[in-house]
Amino acid sequence: STAGGGGATGSATADTGGSGGGGKANNPSGAAGNTPPVSPPQGNNGGHAAPPAGGGGGGGATAVGQNGSNDGNEKGGVGGAGATTVITGSSTAFAGGGGGSGYASTATTEAPGGAGGGGPGAYCVSASGAGSSGTANTGGGGGGGKGHPGPSENVQTGGAGGKGIVVIRYRFQ
Repeated sequence: STAGGGGATGSATADTGGSGGGGKANNPSGAAGNTPPVSPPQGNNGGHAAPPAGGGGGGGATAVGQNGSNDGNEKGGVGGAGATTVITGSSTAFAGGGGGSGYASTATTEAPGGAGGGGPGAYCVSASGAGSSGTANTGGGGGGGKGHPGPSENVQTGGAGGKGIVVIRYRFQ
């Protein structure tokens, strides 16, 4: 499948991809997933930001990324859920979207990544402010980095997407 799109940055809009990247305050639109279009779909749209809200969550294999909140907590949106399969012998989710970043100093909790290895987004008063990477061998998206620079804060980078995996299942006599 096509790689997932990156989230919006200070000067760039979110990228399209297998699943779309989430928006941020000055580029609020989440990007389209399932790009290029295929059937069945390979992913979903990223969530939107509602300025000055937290960033939108990245799209997952089976669900869109949630929008960032604008309710005083300025929390990032939760990443979209990935797809669950039993091809490895146990029920495992893959390709979850990364969580969006918190925006203002009132954002005090992470936005979770979607089931399937999505990394959580950072929040402004977190120690490092960097987004968490997606879980290895799941193809989960990375979480968004801290999004609002204050007097002693620096904008931080988002986490890297988790490495994918190829599983070959066959019947042996």
